[in-house]
Amino acid sequence: MMGTALLCCSLGFTSLPLLADDGGKGLTIAQERKQRDEGWADSESKTTMVLRNAQGAESKREIRTLSLEIKDEGDKGLTIFDEPKDVRGTAFLNHSHVGKPDDQWLYLPAVKRVKRIASRNKSGPFMGSEFAYEDLSSFELEKFKFNYLRDETMQDLPVFVVEQTPTDEFTGYSKTIAWIDQKDYKVLKVEYYDKKNALLKTLQMLDYQLYLNKFWRPLKLSMVNHQTGKSTDLLVHEIQFGKGRTEADFDTNALMRAK
Repeated sequence: MMGTALLCCSLGFTSLPLLADDGGKGLTIAQERKQRDEGWADSESKTTMVLRNAQGAESKREIRTLSLEIKDEGDKGLTIFDEPKDVRGTAFLNHSHVGKPDDQWLYLPAVKRVKRIASRNKSGPFMGSEFAYEDLSSFELEKFKFNYLRDETMQDLPVFVVEQTPTDEFTGYSKTIAWIDQKDYKVLKVEYYDKKNALLKTLQMLDYQLYLNKFWRPLKLSMVNHQTGKSTDLLVHEIQFGKGRTEADFDTNALMRAK
């Protein structure tokens, strides 16, 4: 799916005592969120990416995303651009990790070359969208320190509000704040703050659907950049689970095979 950090996650934590926070409530909420989404194995989705500039002019891209759950490690994702013609065949591969930086690659068919995304560049925009490369990583507990802030109500649901401070030195964010519903632990909203601690972006996750009687997925993800006025929507049309994908489908050679 488009960014395993956004649409799916696996159970991948090993050293919980290192993740101490305000007394444990923030971490406990994050652990429950993680555990609720264990066991989906693999999935495929079809998504329309809608890009808007500050004046509201739109452009669209059609993408497919394959995702693979890796137990006790970060998930793997392969995103393939199908339309329009100028980006057709472009593919992005993400290997999330626990306890070390993610590995990310981008295949550019025009030059027939695989480009590795350096750790210090992962705060940059993904394919001109308002999602950064680091936003496309799976949610791993070791990547944050958690701090429970308060309870609120959002969309007529009681929610936890949890501050997440990234541990990656190359992150583009000083912190993120997540609104998590207290019943199903769905993430409804995330605010992203830049290195100067100013609000940079807001992500809203809408139109949740339940799959396999267990896994909640948003069918609309809307990211607004408050500093530029630009926005990006991800409109998910189809999600399928249990397609039998293996790690061989997520090596760097898969980038050039992607069609």
